[in-house]
Amino acid sequence: MIYLNNRKSKLGQVLAICTCLALATACKKDGNPNNLPGVNPADYEGTIDGYNNSDEVFPDNLVAQWTFDTDLSEAKSNAAPTSSANQSLVDGGVKGKALRLNAGYLYFARQFAPFTTAGFTSWSISCWVKIVNNGSKRTMVMQLARPGMFNGNINFVLRTDVFPASNTDQLRINPTFMTRTGGLQDNANFTFYPKIGADKWTHLVLTYDANTGVFNNWADGIKVGQFPNRGTGNNNFNCWEPNEFIIGSNYNGIPGKEVSTDVTFAPMTGTLDEIRVYNITLGDAFIAALYKLGQAGK
Repeated sequence: MIYLNNRKSKLGQVLAICTCLALATACKKDGNPNNLPGVNPADYEGTIDGYNNSDEVFPDNLVAQWTFDTDLSEAKSNAAPTSSANQSLVDGGVKGKALRLNAGYLYFARQFAPFTTAGFTSWSISCWVKIVNNGSKRTMVMQLARPGMFNGNINFVLRTDVFPASNTDQLRINPTFMTRTGGLQDNANFTFYPKIGADKWTHLVLTYDANTGVFNNWADGIKVGQFPNRGTGNNNFNCWEPNEFIIGSNYNGIPGKEVSTDVTFAPMTGTLDEIRVYNITLGDAFIAALYKLGQAGK
């Protein structure tokens, strides 16, 4: 009986071990449960955050673009400016050439097809600037303008009037947008400032999410705005029609287009490159990627 009991005991142990092995095999996690295709690390050598260049970041949602590589036209529509002043294309852009303004502007007296009330609800605007403070006048990087009105649907405002030209450590970013009730909402940075300078490229981005009403300002890949929750309810952004597009000024800086006696803005003095307008809200990682890609000349 002792022999039989030992035999049964050993048999039980064997069965138990086999059962555990079977369970372990059956419960082993699949490292690719969604059957995704394999990834070759060599395919991503030389990329930045997986991108070869800035043009690969949401290309289907890039609805307007100014590269300034060969001319002043908007790249998607090939539309040239209706009028311009004190502008030139110069070498040394973030990618290729760039637009230099000396108290100048580009004015497009047309509504670009993507900028409709129904279709342009969430958005992101990315651009590179070389700018200095002046201690007296504000700068309008770009305006999605409303004919005959001082404030446009989007006003990409830099408060270059706040600090003197000697201050290259602080740039006040203070954009505004038009709401569905005709009011203005804004954001501004009072704590975090980007470095600027006549020879330094600074990356600036605005984003707006129609679903949440969040309006953010970014500088060199960092979120800097301190008042993002402004665009909710009746304060939601509204892309009023008709609209036009101005780079470097508002209507009051364009001879014959003045709409008031307000002289808080002056036509822009500085350099611009790679203005990109998306019809989606870019996430943090994609804004960081655009910044790093631009730094690398991609």
